[in-house]
Amino acid sequence: MKFSFQPGRARRPLRSEQATFRVARLWAHEANGSTEVSHLIDRTYDYASPRELLWHLAERFARPVGDLALDRV
Repeated sequence: MKFSFQPGRARRPLRSEQATFRVARLWAHEANGSTEVSHLIDRTYDYASPRELLWHLAERFARPVGDLALDRV
């Protein structure tokens, strides 16, 4: 399953923290087309990396991480 996301702004990080992002929009792509699935995740969560988002998607959609792909729009 392939996903693409549009990042949004996260809260401003403190000096000791790394930059984070929130997901503004999220799409799931399958053979029969694309579907926006932004409503299925917590869009107020501050992700540290796309890899962390990928792990959350694997958990949310009950799929192995290796079966998922993620692109930034």
